[in-house]
Amino acid sequence: MTKISTAQNKPIKVPVEKGKSYYWCSCGFSNKQPFCDGSHKDTGKTPVKFDAIESKDVFLCNCKKTNDKPFCDGSHSK
Repeated sequence: MTKISTAQNKPIKVPVEKGKSYYWCSCGFSNKQPFCDGSHKDTGKTPVKFDAIESKDVFLCNCKKTNDKPFCDGSHSK
């Protein structure tokens, strides 16, 4: 059974740097939200890797319900 924890019911704005890779927490248990710290062990979930194509601020999902992983799609308000 897959366990998921909602970290927060709103997106989190984070700066990303062009050319860098990031690992978004998909389980909600990371202490380094919205990024993975390995807390997904035994949850059946794995982090979602994404590469920044430009340096800018992005809004990452913190409710873990988005259909546009790792980005917020407003699922927290549905």
